[in-house]
Amino acid sequence: MTIARSFKIADYFSLVKINHTIFSLPFAMIGFFLAVKTHGENLSFRLLLLVLLCVFFARNAAMGFNRYADREFDKKNPRTALREIPSAIIHPRSAMVFVIINALLFMLSSFFLNKLCFFLSPVALIVVLGYSLTKRFTYLSHVFLGLGLALAPIGAYLAVTAAFDPLPLVYSFVVIFWVAGFDILYALQDISFDKSENLKSLPVAMGKRNALILSAIFHLAAVLLVVLGGFTGNFHYLYWIGAAVFTALLCYEHIIVRPDDISRVDLAFATMNGMASVLFACFVIGDLFLL
Repeated sequence: MTIARSFKIADYFSLVKINHTIFSLPFAMIGFFLAVKTHGENLSFRLLLLVLLCVFFARNAAMGFNRYADREFDKKNPRTALREIPSAIIHPRSAMVFVIINALLFMLSSFFLNKLCFFLSPVALIVVLGYSLTKRFTYLSHVFLGLGLALAPIGAYLAVTAAFDPLPLVYSFVVIFWVAGFDILYALQDISFDKSENLKSLPVAMGKRNALILSAIFHLAAVLLVVLGGFTGNFHYLYWIGAAVFTALLCYEHIIVRPDDISRVDLAFATMNGMASVLFACFVIGDLFLL
């Protein structure tokens, strides 16, 4: 006999790991405030709220769909067996309803931004939802995850300007390489399981040592793009302090995660990357408006 559970919003926030919004939100804020500053726009709290809602709803839809799509794999994997869907805290059908509601709310929020954002919103959803299926057919799933999160800075910039510019694209590429690099580290935990289920990842394809080298190369590319952004945007000393902090935290990740010891992957994945994105964004925004 199944006992019905009462609806708890906290269960859905846990389902989508709401705290992991910290990865994409700071770069969305960089894109937003960069647009406000460089285009001489007045700060609109209405636009800011809409951008925050778009990030929130898009990420909820993407993560909810990821949990729905991977529910059978999560049930088999000891590391993920206690997630909300495998442990019957949330029914798969309810998770899909949650995804649809958030996808529609994302499109509705983009409608109130401008026509370009609204017309591009279905494309954005295809990218962020499509990531969840990539481990079934490509070893480059980490890059697809990076691409999904990379929509944040350029999307926030478009919300203000309704026009493409090179500089926010630089930060989108920063996100692609940064996210792909740390997602490779995260995937180290599941090499054996992924092999047994014929799921694809770069650690599966390359082994731990080579995957760690590639992760470091991706992070080096992210740092070089941060440097490029600094020169392209004619930033001042606060930006460069933020760039140094961002670089140091990425370097620390690769010190604490080694081929023979991945016990601190969670520290590298969540804590270090969360700190890196938030601190970098604070220094960039400070540089834009204080100097």
